Amino acid sequence: MSAQVNRAELEGKVKAMYRDVAENPHGEFHFEMGRTLAERLGYRPADLDRIPAEAIDSFAGVGYYFHLLGDMEGARVLDLGSGSGMDTFIASLLAGPKGTVIGLDMTDSQRAKAEALRQRDGFNNVTYVRGYIDAAPFEDGSFDVVISNGVINLAVDKPQVFREIARLLRPGGQLALADIVTDVELPETISCNTTLWAACIGGAWQLGRYEGAIGSAGLRVTAEQVNDQYRFLSDNAQGATKKFGVKSISLRADKP
Repeated sequence: MSAQVNRAELEGKVKAMYRDVAENPHGEFHFEMGRTLAERLGYRPADLDRIPAEAIDSFAGVGYYFHLLGDMEGARVLDLGSGSGMDTFIASLLAGPKGTVIGLDMTDSQRAKAEALRQRDGFNNVTYVRGYIDAAPFEDGSFDVVISNGVINLAVDKPQVFREIARLLRPGGQLALADIVTDVELPETISCNTTLWAACIGGAWQLGRYEGAIGSAGLRVTAEQVNDQYRFLSDNAQGATKKFGVKSISLRADKP
């Protein structure tokens, strides 16, 4: 089904949507954004108080996962689809001054916003790089931790994304993510619709298939939870949630 998705059209729609997320975070979207959402998902208010408020305004993640990770002090961290930078700034706090955090994102306006906030607030251990999550411009074994929030469902070739993650992690490294999955496989009318892909629904995989792709890449799922506090706002998205079991999960996977 995913092979029938027009990749160029999809990329254009994803970039347009997340440009708006960066530039107009208080506009109307089918998903919730901002600090109220972040706190409800599990982000600690004390951490949010220490990072740029503008990054939190543009937070469009679908779950919380940092609690699934071990001690991150001094870690080398990669955020796939880093957006306006909220999770990179949280990771910066956890990794500390001896750690490094890189945010990888294909949307110029998102990276520009995150970079401006990084410079303004002195997050010196954070860097932002332009690129794609299925072809990351880094060497094998470059990272201790890979994180991602609500982004892998947007990728057409999810198995390749997980293979990239496995390549980028050192042995013993950890993946922690939050993403949108389903209880059942979506019909082609949804899974081949680029507008619904950009809305984080059309590209969602059935959970077992998603977990299988992680395992096939050589990673082992070690923790998983359903994020009951996440919900879409639009009527159409809520209808899909009910009909196909569209939901948010957080999970951790380790590289042996």
